Amino acid sequence: MHYIDAFNHFFPSGIWNEMLASDGAAKDIGKRMRGIPCIYDLDHRFRVMDEFGDYVQVLSLGMPPLESLGDAAFSTKLAILGNDGLAKLVQDHPDRFVGYLASLPMNDPEAAAREAERTLLRGGACGLQIHTNVLGAPLDEERFLPIFEVAAKSGKPIFLHPSRGADMPDYKTETKSKYEIWWTFGWPYETSAAMARLVFSGIMDRFPDLKVLAHHLGAMIPYFDGRVGPGWDQLGKRTSDEDLTLVLKRLKKRPFEYFKDFYADTAVFGSRPATVCGLEFFGSDKVLFASDSPFDPEGGAGYIRDTIKVLESIDMPIEDREKISFRNAQKLFKLKES
Repeated sequence: MHYIDAFNHFFPSGIWNEMLASDGAAKDIGKRMRGIPCIYDLDHRFRVMDEFGDYVQVLSLGMPPLESLGDAAFSTKLAILGNDGLAKLVQDHPDRFVGYLASLPMNDPEAAAREAERTLLRGGACGLQIHTNVLGAPLDEERFLPIFEVAAKSGKPIFLHPSRGADMPDYKTETKSKYEIWWTFGWPYETSAAMARLVFSGIMDRFPDLKVLAHHLGAMIPYFDGRVGPGWDQLGKRTSDEDLTLVLKRLKKRPFEYFKDFYADTAVFGSRPATVCGLEFFGSDKVLFASDSPFDPEGGAGYIRDTIKVLESIDMPIEDREKISFRNAQKLFKLKES
């Protein structure tokens, strides 16, 4: 089977060296990730990829969001370095990397929109990677609308990547999240909340051509489809201080149908139950193969291997298997068929 890994992460040398040479958060991130050579060492990345035969990748930068690494000027510099570096890797190694997702300096929405235009409309990016909040602000704020407009105009997708730290406490009486709950449960919540804000704010109606993929198989949405469906059909019945029934009247479709329109990926850390649940909800036309490499315990190969193993364990028609493995990626990213 041919596989296009739609969501995995790498730092090209330009942005990687800039991060290590800087002060503050960017340098700290670089130091911590030195123990994962697959995220910055190209030869190591190739050796990992060689384990999987007919396998190629769509690259995106690793965490954290660029806007968290410095001021607007520095974030913009990192975005350009990162995007140009990924574009060069795709150009130099087309047999390895079939495309890349551009990252944006979201702490400067105007610069972010310009970078989206440069990479999506005039460059070779096949999509955008945007995180689920911008320094704590929701994506449906008016200042971010030009970015969604560019993405919709390009016909290329936005990939939502969760972002949440220990500074978001689990309880009101505490000041930080404990036991990495912020990651294990916080990230799926982040993604689900961002999806809901895109739906109920009307952004999906405003830009009907917008394509959005929710990382980690749609996060909480497939498992909670009863709440997303019949539950949100009753929007407003649990709220007394504002009339939320007006939101339902403004939407052009039932809330549940908007969530079914999202795309999702298979990056669930080798969980078969989650994969079965996600495939049942989104269907074979909306799910793309992705590994989230190299953040597995092996530092690169583990999640790729586990994800392939899970997919192979699920009985499905060959047409569906091909859609998930590579055809959906070809269509969504507008890639040439191989």
